[in-house]
Parts: sequence; structure tokens; C-alpha cells
Amino acid sequence: MDVSVIVPVYNEVENVERLCAKLHASLARIGRAYELILVDDGSRDGTWEKLKEQAARIPHLRLIRLRRNFGQTAAMSAGMHQAKGEIMVTLDADLQNDPDDIPLLLERMDRGFDVVSGWRKDRKDPFINRRLPSIIANALISRVTGVPIHDFGCTLKAYRREVLENVELYGEMHRFIPALASWVGGSVDEVVVRHYPREFGKSKYGLSRIVRVVLDLFTVSFLLRYSRSPIQIFGRIGLFLGVPGLLMLAGMVLANFSYHVFGTHFAADLLKRPFWVMTSFMLIFFGIQFVCMGILAELQIRTYHESQGKKIYVIKEVFDHGVSPTNNK
Repeated sequence: MDVSVIVPVYNEVENVERLCAKLHASLARIGRAYELILVDDGSRDGTWEKLKEQAARIPHLRLIRLRRNFGQTAAMSAGMHQAKGEIMVTLDADLQNDPDDIPLLLERMDRGFDVVSGWRKDRKDPFINRRLPSIIANALISRVTGVPIHDFGCTLKAYRREVLENVELYGEMHRFIPALASWVGGSVDEVVVRHYPREFGKSKYGLSRIVRVVLDLFTVSFLLRYSRSPIQIFGRIGLFLGVPGLLMLAGMVLANFSYHVFGTHFAADLLKRPFWVMTSFMLIFFGIQFVCMGILAELQIRTYHESQGKKIYVIKEVFDHGVSPTNNK
């Protein structure tokens, strides 16, 4: 199997018939073995029945039904685990993405890229509640992750299987796959794709997702920078808090010595203020806590890797003299 197209579907009964027809028509022209995987994420509007009707008509169509609405990331992950293709393409079911753009992504993949992301440069969504938050979020994600693409939120993306095998998805992590793929050494590219207004159904995206995306961004940032050595971040925070506390405590000790030996009035005034005593001990206490958290996180990281046999590296290719090169599996 060359290409697997994975589409999370949730309450899209008006769109699935046109979606399946357009996907089949587009992929039938690419000249590659393909499959369509549509994942019903707990729809309650008759979407599943409509999907089964399409499966009877359209070849290469596979259906997955989740027991309840687990969210887009979970639905996408379910499809990826069932996919057989060497290249996996994802897109939304609302027909705002054009299936005819899939060959553009595959063409870029043929140039050697591991991830190709769609860029909705001329996006047909409301500015205030959709495009403006997206612009801010994309700039923030690009800055934090170091992956210079314009549209992390565009679901239309293509991934090489060998890269996705080293990526696990949780929360709202599907939009961060290019960053996670880059973390394991994958090359990322971007291509401008078409975007259309939604004709049927209701958008599942809103401003409420911003909080979840920002929180997941903290997680991704931690994974990208400190997952192999968490003491580096917790220890730095501990030192940032603990060192000033120790300096303040040392200052009070010197002030006490100065007062008793030299009778310095400034030292006497300083010692009468409990704020300095409480603050210094709190800073030292918090500093010790963060260092201890870093040590515990180091132990957990080692347990995570060693108990599951997970490695802290990803091999792309092995070449031995006289033996054919092998890709990482």
C-alpha cells in the first residue's frame, strides 16, 4: 500500500457522500495503491449509516467507528494505527480542504521530505474568531518549536510512516506532528493548498480550543527540549529561586554580625523586618522542591525508557558493507 488517506469524521452527514466521491476521484488519478480510512468519532446525526452506504459503492474505503466522541487527535491516531500505507495523508471531513490537493503533497514527498504541511494561505473563515487566533497561535508555535511553517492548524498534511511510528499523539497534539516529526529528525516542507467556505454542518472549532492548544504547546516545548534530561529545566528553576534565597539569608547573617560587632543601625533595621526572613526561606524551600522534582523526573524518564525498551534516539538508516541498507522500522 502506497498511500493511506485518514479522515476524522464527526457529525458530517451532509458532507460524507460528496467527500467520499471527491476522495475516490482524486486518488484514482494518482497511479498509486491507496486506501481511504474514515474514522467516525462518535457521530450522532446519522453519519455512520451514511458512511456504510458509501463503503458499499466506493472501493478501497475502510471505516472505523469509535464508541464515543474522543476528539480529533484520538480519531486521527486510530486511523493511523490501522493504516497500511507508507505515506499517510490527513484532512478534515468538512470539504474545506480540497482532495485534489493531495497530489501536490505527494509530489513534495517524492522530493524526499518526511512531512508536508498544507498552508491555507487564502483561508475562507471568519477573521475575528478563527483566522486571528490562528495567526497568533501559528506564530507562537513556530517560535517555540523552531519549525518554520505558517499553518499548523491545517489538517491537510502528508507524513511518512517511518516518522509517525516514533510519534505518539495525546490531547490536541495532532497539530504539533510536524514539530514532533522534526524532533525525531524528519524533514518538513510546506505547500499552499486551496481552502473553501463550509457549506454544510457546523464547525467543531472555536475559541475554547485556544486554551488547550496553549497548554499542549507547553507539553510539546518540554518534550522537544527537556524530555531526555528534565533536571535541566527543573534544576534551573530551582537555582533561579534558591540562589537569591541563599544570598538573602547570607545577607541577614552578615547584617546580624555587623549589628553585634559594629552596632550598625542599618543592620538593626533590616533584622526587624520579618519579610526578608520569610522570603529567603520560601525561596530556598521552593528551590529545593524544584531540584527534587527534577531528580524524580529523571528517575521517571529512565523508568519510561528502560521498562518499555524505548530508545533515546531514532535510526534512519543502517548501512553495512556488503549488506543492503535498511530503513528504520
